[in-house]
Amino acid sequence: MEQRLLHRNVLVLVEQLYEDLELWYPVLRLREEGATVLIAGAGTSTYHGKHGYPVTADMRIEDVQVKDFDAVIIPGGYAPDHLRRNPLTLSLVREMMEQEKVIGTICHAAWVAISAGIVKDKQMTCFHSIKDDLINAGAQYSDTEVIRDGFLISSRQPSDLGMFCREIIEVLSEKTTTKP
Repeated sequence: MEQRLLHRNVLVLVEQLYEDLELWYPVLRLREEGATVLIAGAGTSTYHGKHGYPVTADMRIEDVQVKDFDAVIIPGGYAPDHLRRNPLTLSLVREMMEQEKVIGTICHAAWVAISAGIVKDKQMTCFHSIKDDLINAGAQYSDTEVIRDGFLISSRQPSDLGMFCREIIEVLSEKTTTKP
């Protein structure tokens, strides 16, 4: 099987009570394509998903260098409500946008993009319960599996993960690499 994402580096943000599938499905799928995937958290080294599955962070958000990554993925669950309170997380997401790096948000992760101030005039989707938050932040909401607006990729929920990952893989396959 051809690995289309060799030499691609992807960061996944984590916080307590992340949506298990929305973290693990992209991590495993992108690694399967050859990407180096690292997980970053703000505090403790071990985090637990909504359904109890643990993950150990590879690094702290404060140690992330945006130049080292091609993409950031933000899983949903309750984690985004905690992630968006961290100024370093918001700065990281804004810098990723400024450098035209891929940003993937799924479910409630749109909250992080909203708090980072990167959604105005963007086409996006999210979990239906926070669509008003997205609209009020200036995004153009659509209830669809996946939306790509430039380097910003958004999806609604775990059942959209296949399309979400396919879109991320496609965009990363098109981009030039951070490292030879």
